[in-house]
Amino acid sequence: NTSECPVAVETLADVPEHVLRGLPEDVRLFPSAVDKTRLGVWATKSILKGKKFGPFVGDKKKRSQV
Repeated sequence: NTSECPVAVETLADVPEHVLRGLPEDVRLFPSAVDKTRLGVWATKSILKGKKFGPFVGDKKKRSQV
């Protein structure tokens, strides 16, 4: 008997308000194309490499730490 555990699906209600306020005008959160249980970041136009937006909240990590 294989009983599957319910999978929690991430929703916009799970996203802190400061995150939503910090998104650029052309960026939205929708279900991920990779993992349907998670939210993904979608852009309506290209984002230039190195473009920064925020506000940033949290600990800054080096690329090797993530």
